[in-house]
Amino acid sequence: MFDAALNGDFRVLYCQGEDIAQSDPNTQHVEAALRSLDCLIVQDLFLNETAKFAHVFLPGSSFLEKNGTFTNAERRISRVRKVMQPLAGKEDWEITMDLAHALGMNMTYTHPSEIMDEIARLTPTFSGVSYTKIDELGSVQWPCNDDAPAGTETLHATTFTRGDGLFSITHFVPTDERSSWRYPLLLTTGRILTQYNVGAQTRRTQNVGWHSQDMLEINASDAESRGIETGDQVSLTSRVGTTVLQASITDQVQAGVVYTTFHHPVSGTNVVTTENSDWATNCPEYKVTAVQVAKVMGSSKWQQDHLSNASIQQAHLDHAD
Repeated sequence: MFDAALNGDFRVLYCQGEDIAQSDPNTQHVEAALRSLDCLIVQDLFLNETAKFAHVFLPGSSFLEKNGTFTNAERRISRVRKVMQPLAGKEDWEITMDLAHALGMNMTYTHPSEIMDEIARLTPTFSGVSYTKIDELGSVQWPCNDDAPAGTETLHATTFTRGDGLFSITHFVPTDERSSWRYPLLLTTGRILTQYNVGAQTRRTQNVGWHSQDMLEINASDAESRGIETGDQVSLTSRVGTTVLQASITDQVQAGVVYTTFHHPVSGTNVVTTENSDWATNCPEYKVTAVQVAKVMGSSKWQQDHLSNASIQQAHLDHAD
């Protein structure tokens, strides 16, 4: 979609509950695509990084403010029950429905249970799911249909859906990303316990007392050869971009590897990560990006532009208040 947006073939994006401007790789490519859209609609609880590019910002509702269901990785569908009225006045599904009406589509529901009924009509593995059944049983695991009216606790308990199953030999395919004399280190990124994903929610809590910024962890030998000490500002440069982080010398990473988190927008961690992806799943290769690290005295140009844009957006918000 981003490539199509830059080509002019993809014109409108409705983004709900996802901060792609911070979480996706090659941030500058993502931002260029968002800027090229004729219309970007963002619906979220917070003015996240993606929302700062939006033409229209719609309020989201938290799990406390809406009815619905939650399906976990165990295939278990559980009820979510509203305990307070949405501060924005509407639940998420009501806002989406109103938008559909404004676009001329007759999308009409009076309760999320009717949406689940539609899912049951259209999806064979959910054909037996209803709010009534979930309330009776407490939760339901799909598939839930005529063959398994109470749901399915264990998949493939007696047989596979395709007979005896299929076992395929797969061979290791190395990444196209390679270190070089110009980019001799490998960057791997990850999360920390006290922040969730890109931190859109947890950065607004007292969790920042445990993790107030993203740091670049670097092995002592790599730091010494570059004249870097803990607390120094260092540039982190890859084939697609540059950002600046504070260095932390540690033995938690091996020589030749550096590590950082991506919970704080101004860090610009994904400015550096590339669009290389796994051949089988197409997942971005956040764990292996060839980089160089050097001691610097100031922030990167991307960070300067980011802070400038953030102040403009905050001014719009203050004016609206």
